[in-house]
Amino acid sequence: QLALTPAYAFTDFKSQGQTIEHVLVDIGQTTCFNLSSFNVYVTLSRSHGRETIRLLRDFNNDLFLQHPSEDLRVEESHIHALVEETTRVFDSTHA
Repeated sequence: QLALTPAYAFTDFKSQGQTIEHVLVDIGQTTCFNLSSFNVYVTLSRSHGRETIRLLRDFNNDLFLQHPSEDLRVEESHIHALVEETTRVFDSTHA
């Protein structure tokens, strides 16, 4: 006889909006696609907490230190410049 545990697998995209009691996660390096901190956040946040998450293998800690998207970084910088300009103009006209 074999002891079996029923389980199923799906992608981080498919798991959005769901809460899963126990999560077994593989966030290691792949050859098919690049992982971003967004992927990892969605994957790890499906669980009720740290106690119910199990990692299949080690992962690269740099994943959490890199900006997830160069386009997003540029847009964020542009928005920050607009906020500074708006604040400067407001302060100069309402002083």
